[in-house]
Amino acid sequence: MEQARQYGQQDFNLPHDVVMLPSKGKFYKNGKKSLKVGYLTAQDENILISATKYDNIVQTLLKNKIYEPDFNVNDLLEGDVEAILIFLRNTAFGAEYNFILRDPKTKKEFNKSVMLDELDIIESQYEPNERGHFDLTLPKTGKKVECKILSLSEISELNKLADQYPEGVVAPIVTKRLESIIVSLEGNTDRETIINFVNTLPIADSKFIRNTIVKCEPRLNLDRVVTAPSGEKVNVRITFGAEFFRPFF
Repeated sequence: MEQARQYGQQDFNLPHDVVMLPSKGKFYKNGKKSLKVGYLTAQDENILISATKYDNIVQTLLKNKIYEPDFNVNDLLEGDVEAILIFLRNTAFGAEYNFILRDPKTKKEFNKSVMLDELDIIESQYEPNERGHFDLTLPKTGKKVECKILSLSEISELNKLADQYPEGVVAPIVTKRLESIIVSLEGNTDRETIINFVNTLPIADSKFIRNTIVKCEPRLNLDRVVTAPSGEKVNVRITFGAEFFRPFF
């Protein structure tokens, strides 16, 4: 019971559906390709109305709505989190997502909507190794690094980093992210060795790692092109900030 309480999954008999994960379970130890996810209830409205930070809303909803006793929601990948959030929003409020945009030709605002249940999946451009990691050769230094996709809890900790440094002090967000992504360097898993390597890493290699790891993670395609009243094309992206559920309140 304590483990279930930790993950916020106390009652597995509540109404729910099965959400297929974009990752197809390739990066989880238990290999789960789908999760049982409950529907939002009136009680959940309290969370949506009162929570002020995106991370708090997401963490609480996932712990309350994922009905899997053997799955720690902190291990979820960001792309899978997005798929679950879209399921929760679609089943509670409908699939229509509205934008207020500006016509690039007339500079006037206009409204446009997209359907969230029509989003397709962007597959990984790289195949993971047997550990669910990715073996990369850096273009500048030629070093071989083994990298991983960051989990929800790791991303959350990195997002808090800036708040831990006093005003005027630059938070080492880029280097800390790279330290988390890199699992081994030339087969060496020693953390101090990896940290020292990251601190002297050429920007070309740094960008290569960060850009490549984005392409490694399967996720929903959140980018859309819409047509403004003037006929101009406008690129939009579905985002998951605190306002994702808020228009309904």
